Amino acid sequence: MAVVSQQNNKAQTRADQGNPFRIMLVDDSAVIRGMQHRWLSADPECQVVGSYHNGVQAVQHVKSCGAEIVILDVEMPEMDGLTALPQLIREVPGIQILMASTLTRRNADISVRALSMGAVDYLPKPESARSGDAAAEFQLELLRKIKAIGAAMRKGRGAPAPRSVASSPAGKDVNAPAAPAKNNIPSKGIVLRPASKVRPEILAIGSSTGGPQALFAVLGGLKKSIQVPVVITQHMPPTFTAILAEHIQNTTGIVAREASEGDLLRNGEILVAPGNYHMTIVRKGADRVVHLDQNSQVNFCRPAVDPMFNSIAAIYGAASLGVILTGMGHDGRDGSRKFVEVGGTILAQDEKTSVVWGMPGAVAEAGLCSAVAPLQELPSLIARYLLGSAK
Repeated sequence: MAVVSQQNNKAQTRADQGNPFRIMLVDDSAVIRGMQHRWLSADPECQVVGSYHNGVQAVQHVKSCGAEIVILDVEMPEMDGLTALPQLIREVPGIQILMASTLTRRNADISVRALSMGAVDYLPKPESARSGDAAAEFQLELLRKIKAIGAAMRKGRGAPAPRSVASSPAGKDVNAPAAPAKNNIPSKGIVLRPASKVRPEILAIGSSTGGPQALFAVLGGLKKSIQVPVVITQHMPPTFTAILAEHIQNTTGIVAREASEGDLLRNGEILVAPGNYHMTIVRKGADRVVHLDQNSQVNFCRPAVDPMFNSIAAIYGAASLGVILTGMGHDGRDGSRKFVEVGGTILAQDEKTSVVWGMPGAVAEAGLCSAVAPLQELPSLIARYLLGSAK
């Protein structure tokens, strides 16, 4: 039976006092809902305003409970998450929805489909709530994503974030998102640098929160302009990255697959770094091939963008073209610096069209970009660079 918040009438009062993020939980498992409720209620930046066991109840109550963020289970009775998703968005335009699912191939496929339908991100659920390490990791990921997405959402509509988020130094706490810069680019503190005059021989893309939607948009807009190898590091767990590659191919018509050790880079083909492996590019005779490793996490991630960018800069030099899309944190910043040092080119998604402007913002604010552009303009911009016609 649904556990509905009895404090809805006090929600505005509490919001005025501390501006916590208002969260609705939707999961048919009372154990998972209870676990999430305890974690979120213990954090002053979060407020659970509703807790329901299926999509029907979620759709019925999402508007009245005042939810800003929904943690939505994939598999539920009566109405599953994929069915509920568009209805929730219709009820509350602009609501932020995180899909929660176990790491099965079927659930990964559903979650990636949900991302293409308007979900902002996903949360991999532990197989068992009794697994201490898995539950702790789930808790950390839950809080990190809610705070990053919530802060970006509030900023986008000019509303205050919770006080501790708003006052935290950018990038000092893994639970707090990096503070974004202004929407207008270039702006104070953002200095653009000249692009390489060398025509790119590779396109490397890094992305995280909101990345799948951005990847579909960018690659779908490029299509026949892609005449170089494309390598992608998207922060995702195993299984999800294989599904992501399949969706990219189905969406864009470009050959795409999850990378394997020793894969040859081919013009016009896309390789996606597999979950839990860093992907780098190495020379093998006259060829350039993929190398995978499970070295330590970089920027709390594996795969991470920085190792991929570092390896590309070393091999391709000024013929390197990198793009940093929406995502939390600053992964890709150090690797982008390597691109700049060897004369390559870095482009970044702008703040207004990013779900979270952590990664692209970090690169832009470091003065490493030749352009910072809205998502809808990136395909044509990238195409001009790839075709050697960018100025």
